[in-house]
Amino acid sequence: MATGEKPQVAAFPIIVLLVAFVSSGAVLADDRDHPVVASLIEAALESALEERSVALGKPASALFSTLDAKAWFYADRGFAPAWDRNERLQRLVSALEGLEQDGLEPDLYGLAELRSRAAGEVQGVDAVACTDLLATRAYLNALLHLALGRLDPAQVDPIWRSGRAPALDSQRLRVIMLAGKMVDDPEGAIQRVRPDFRQYQDLRRAYARLAAQEQPADLPQIPKGPLLREGMSDPRVPLLRQRLAASPATQAEPMPAESVHDSVYDAELFEAVKAFQHAHHLQVDGIVGPETLAALNVPFADRLAQIRVNLERLRWLAREKEDNLVLVDIAGAEISYFRAGTVVWSARTQVGRPSRPTPRLRSEITHLTFNPTWTVPPTILRNDKLPSIREDIGYLERNRLRVLDYAGNRLDPKEIDWDNPSGFMLRQDPGPDNALGRVAIRFPNPFLVYLHDTPSQRHFAADRRALSSGCVRVERPMELVDLLMADGSDAGPDHAGRLVAEDRTRNFHLARPVPILLAYWTVDADADGNVRFRPDIYRSDERVARALAEQTVAARSPPGLCSRLAAVSP
Repeated sequence: MATGEKPQVAAFPIIVLLVAFVSSGAVLADDRDHPVVASLIEAALESALEERSVALGKPASALFSTLDAKAWFYADRGFAPAWDRNERLQRLVSALEGLEQDGLEPDLYGLAELRSRAAGEVQGVDAVACTDLLATRAYLNALLHLALGRLDPAQVDPIWRSGRAPALDSQRLRVIMLAGKMVDDPEGAIQRVRPDFRQYQDLRRAYARLAAQEQPADLPQIPKGPLLREGMSDPRVPLLRQRLAASPATQAEPMPAESVHDSVYDAELFEAVKAFQHAHHLQVDGIVGPETLAALNVPFADRLAQIRVNLERLRWLAREKEDNLVLVDIAGAEISYFRAGTVVWSARTQVGRPSRPTPRLRSEITHLTFNPTWTVPPTILRNDKLPSIREDIGYLERNRLRVLDYAGNRLDPKEIDWDNPSGFMLRQDPGPDNALGRVAIRFPNPFLVYLHDTPSQRHFAADRRALSSGCVRVERPMELVDLLMADGSDAGPDHAGRLVAEDRTRNFHLARPVPILLAYWTVDADADGNVRFRPDIYRSDERVARALAEQTVAARSPPGLCSRLAAVSP
């Protein structure tokens, strides 16, 4: 079958294949039954697809490329059974068991049922066809989940794109074609489609290690109370020690028996608290206040669930990532520059506060503005600037803000009714105090966001940096500019510095736009397995977790293809 050709189940004759399958411990008692099994598989799929086409109001032929991976898989092999050799089925079961390390639950793949069928001899063509359909469903779902994610992010956590979205149908088809070629090596197929970039691999290893540990007993919550500081004695301190020892992020050694009951906040505990705060993007001061207390009281099982949510997010990210890319990690408030898949530069950022979030998006950096002016966006004008201007009209002059009409003509601030303002905009001239600093890095998007320099350098030292109105403030932006100009233009290495030195606004267009991705995930890990939990500043973890849980429940009641076999049996 050609790659782009749609299989037509209804048009296929009942295939009679006389293929000699060599197998030790075959599932089928008689190889002459293969054509009968093939006809049962074809008929069951045809029946299911026709029923779905009626429900959706679309012809069955329109469903193959988008709705039924099994139809592609079996059509490409003439509907012959794929798992009719017992050792092949056992290899599949073994491969599926390893998916727990990716945060993919066995319930998603009917693993217990497949284990049972692989352990015994399946008798009768109906049972063999049913086993084959169940195994294929598990195999394809596993590969598609790893390659593309379990959920459709457009429905759960959408991302805006400047161009067309990656062709999901073609991505699915490539996975299905790979599946057909590698039925003898399902573990190898899984390795081929598993995301191979650092963030996913490191977090996967960390999750596997934590999930394999004995789960700590449910500990009582640390009660609210006064701030806990080094040197204090407090009855909550023993529970603080236990919570730190049970944290998946700090990996503290078990506390000695005499320490567990010690109510003195000593120097050792102070350092342990600081390590915990660092691992949770909290202010690292060793003081247990409300935010640190809330993070300490999160159960171990909830942290594992948070990692599973973010493994799913990183599977989505794998679909978007390119070898050459600027990647903004929104929740971590960091930025990285990738060349040939390797990080060659990184820095801290300041991102949108919860009330003015930085959007998830994918675009291309097209031009740079040196010594930019700043036209105050309507939200900032309304919420931030107008109150200051009403209090003191001198605010405009001190901040070098000009009042302009929409044609760019200057207006007299004293003639504006600041209580009922309309018909003007505020623009800040270039200079060291300009909100955009020396450079703005621009890319098409409907949110009017961009990357830029900032005079607010001191905020980069903060542990939590969700401070902006949606744009991304970049630490050491001229280093990023040099990389962009090197890869996106033929300008010399000193060109950016000369443009800044001119002290006038200049746009520089990149001949070769550079891809940029603003993505959101709330757990990261390093190569040593150290996990960092970021604050879910935009409150989206719960939404993804809920969607994953709903899908898991639905997976326990898979489509009833096996129940159709009785109706289509000859």
